[in-house]
Amino acid sequence: MTGIISHADEKRLVLVSGRAHPELAREVAASLGIEMVHTTAYDFANGEIYVRYAESVRGADVFVLQSHTAPINQWIMEHLIMVDALKRASAKTITVVLPFYGYARQDKKHKGREPISARLMADLFKTAGADRLMSVDLHTSQIQGYFDGPVDHLWAQPILIDYVRSRVDISNVTVVSPDAGRIRVAEQWAAKLGGGPLAFVHKTRDTSRPNQAVANRVVGDVEGKSCILVDDLIDTGGTIAGAVRVVLEAGAKEVIVAATHGVLSDPAAQRLSESGAREVVVTDTLPIAADKRFPQLTVLSIAPLLARAIREVFDDGSVTNLFDGNA
Repeated sequence: MTGIISHADEKRLVLVSGRAHPELAREVAASLGIEMVHTTAYDFANGEIYVRYAESVRGADVFVLQSHTAPINQWIMEHLIMVDALKRASAKTITVVLPFYGYARQDKKHKGREPISARLMADLFKTAGADRLMSVDLHTSQIQGYFDGPVDHLWAQPILIDYVRSRVDISNVTVVSPDAGRIRVAEQWAAKLGGGPLAFVHKTRDTSRPNQAVANRVVGDVEGKSCILVDDLIDTGGTIAGAVRVVLEAGAKEVIVAATHGVLSDPAAQRLSESGAREVVVTDTLPIAADKRFPQLTVLSIAPLLARAIREVFDDGSVTNLFDGNA
């Protein structure tokens, strides 16, 4: 039978995956040393989704992994249906693993009569039967409070920092936030890279026009520095490309962009490849198709982190200890 059996033969870990990012699921399974339970999933002619598991999951601790990539609404619906199927198949516990939390940017109201869609997402998974959520680098930490149950908020920062440290002279680094709201994250990066200076890009955004922001100027010392521009996600690339431009215009020696989630909606690949950034580093929380890749892009694997967190949850260990007690 597929899965990990605990020493006491009382617990069984099962990993299942949707169709959005099967490569990541296979890497997580390999890191855990198991095989995934085979899942039959297909679409009816009208777009409705069918899901069935090939073997029993009764009494198992099941981790159901799905990346919320485009077309995002289809994969979220499939994720919900998979959870419902597990609940009706008498799984003991159901942990929803969403490396990228869909609708996370809609976490508050900017204007009247707007939804808080990130909260709706949490409610949907709870209603479907989820006992626990696990995600990587939420857009804002407050999203953890939207779900009525445990939420494991994983950080990709150690993976990104280890890579970036090997690419720059850390004695000449300035960490740059793309806006004032990400300063705390930039401070954490700077501390891990030797305590160098911080800077941020002052930008303006019209909340009535999605995916559009204007980078105005840099606040902080970047002249002659290797600048690490950090963010949680890159969607169309306009904000990051504009930030790279103003940082270079302010006299930076070079700019490396580091972000967890590579959404890379069109025309992100073109914008980033022409931005002047030396390198753009993301993880594979989302699949990145060949037509979205460009020479400066580096993609790091998030699978080992997910596998370690899944094992800690299964063994009743500490996910926080994976991040030196700071998660």
